[in-house]
Amino acid sequence: MKTIAVFVAIIALSSAADECYKDIYATCANTLSKQPGNLISKCDSKYGAIDNLQHDLQRFTNNLLFRSFDFLLLSTHYGNYIKNRPGFEKLFRGLSDDLWQDGIDTIKYITKRGGQMNFNNIPAEIQQSQGPLELYELHALGKALDVEKQLAKEAFEIHKTASGKTHEHHDPEVAHHLEEKFMEKHRDTIRTLAGHTRDLSSMLDGPDASLSLYLFDEYLQK
Repeated sequence: MKTIAVFVAIIALSSAADECYKDIYATCANTLSKQPGNLISKCDSKYGAIDNLQHDLQRFTNNLLFRSFDFLLLSTHYGNYIKNRPGFEKLFRGLSDDLWQDGIDTIKYITKRGGQMNFNNIPAEIQQSQGPLELYELHALGKALDVEKQLAKEAFEIHKTASGKTHEHHDPEVAHHLEEKFMEKHRDTIRTLAGHTRDLSSMLDGPDASLSLYLFDEYLQK
């Protein structure tokens, strides 16, 4: 009886489509022929709909990296001897570091799922001129808030596609990764930036805008 069960299991395994086992079996059978190419091409870590989702993940990753550089430029702008806003410098340097790490983590995730990173897959809005980043403090906070919301929206779109019921794009593991590694953290970032924007706006309505900016920058240094 055990022999029959094992035989049935072997038949079921060998009849599966696109199986790594089949590639290995064929490779072993053709070893003497020395055929060129990757004879075990199906023995990779791909599963689910990563092939159909990796284009969006690549574009999202490039957006993270480019926006990280935007925040880095803002940080250096406020860290020079003319502006001398160490609080704003610290804020934007932290935002830059966070997005850079998110980008690196997403690259690792794509490759872990058997995909490849394409640094030429750049969003259209990045390819267009973004304008100068030497902004006033309140404008810079508003810009940062818009960037974080746009990134969150892009993550939502990928999550929506991965959570759909179409076989070509359904991949709950991608959706879970976005929820766990990105969405919760950026929710808090958006809330913080929204609070900073409203607080500074209210403070600048006072009689001494210069003092308000100084005190707010002191607060950001903590």
